[in-house]
Amino acid sequence: MTAAPPRPASARRPQLINGVWKLAAAIATPVLPEDYLDFVAPLRAGADLRGRIVAKRLETADSATLTIKPGRSWRGHVPGQYIRIGIDVDGVRHWRAYSLTSVVGDGTISITTKAIPDGIVSNHLVREAQPGTLVMLDQAIGEFVLPTPLPAKILFLTAGSGITPVMGMLRNLPTGVGPDITLLHSAPTPADVMFAGELGALAAGGRIRLVTRHTDTAGMLDLATLDEQVPDWRERQVWVCGPTGLLDAAEAHWAGHGLADALHVERFRPTIIEPGEGGEITFLGSEVTIDADGATPILDAGEDAGLLLKSGCRMGICFGCVVTMRQGAVRDLRTGEITVAEPGDELPIQTCINAVAGSCDLEA
Repeated sequence: MTAAPPRPASARRPQLINGVWKLAAAIATPVLPEDYLDFVAPLRAGADLRGRIVAKRLETADSATLTIKPGRSWRGHVPGQYIRIGIDVDGVRHWRAYSLTSVVGDGTISITTKAIPDGIVSNHLVREAQPGTLVMLDQAIGEFVLPTPLPAKILFLTAGSGITPVMGMLRNLPTGVGPDITLLHSAPTPADVMFAGELGALAAGGRIRLVTRHTDTAGMLDLATLDEQVPDWRERQVWVCGPTGLLDAAEAHWAGHGLADALHVERFRPTIIEPGEGGEITFLGSEVTIDADGATPILDAGEDAGLLLKSGCRMGICFGCVVTMRQGAVRDLRTGEITVAEPGDELPIQTCINAVAGSCDLEA
């Protein structure tokens, strides 16, 4: 019987690498080799999506634009969409949604945030965050975008930081002749207008018609007087972003004139989750709610309650226990790191290494 010829080194190399990787995983457990790679190359392909702040620019006294280099898993965005950013503040990871204000395809993304009173994340980003800081990212989402082809006539109705998704749209409009655009923007004072210089340049160049209202002196915009500001508003497709009062008023105004289909509204959630120690876990798929302490893995707490939760951990299959956290807070039992998800965030978590930190709703 003729012996099979030895396999070339190139054929044996993948098996060798796979074997070394498994050995490293066994030695490193419960921290995986990927965890160490994250320290060395956090933006690498295959890692959890992260970004590094590479620049910061003040827009007003209480707002700033952060330019972020996203990891290789970033799939890009459509102007007007938003992303959720996770950042650690005093040992707690908070997630917030911010509109993208950057030009598409230049290798970086940017968000612009305004510091709000008692806003943990917004104040940290505006006052404390510096270039070099790593942040967690989600892929871009949202339907507050311009259609293709563009409408012939557009009205952007914004107030405060509601200008941010519209700025993203304006920066990405094609050069040359474009749609007839009116931007009606409200801010307390001239000094509070984000992107004031850039908006002024767009108006001076004939790209937009800019109408600004300074509410500290002129009062809040009354949509009943919109004919005075934008006489042809009924002929325009409208994108509105700003405080809840403006959005509610716009929906009522356009619906009252039988033009609700022309209105596009962007809303962000005001809910804030406060982390704690232990608490309720709601398993949404089974409609079961249990109490758990802050030291018991969610996987164990669920199984102790009689639930059959997906898991591959005991067979050496990592990430087999990943579920979706709809809202709440959990603590990583390896690092103590707290992850907070507001309603609608839909964050993936591992039940074998996380314990509840206050309460959480899980799609399991």
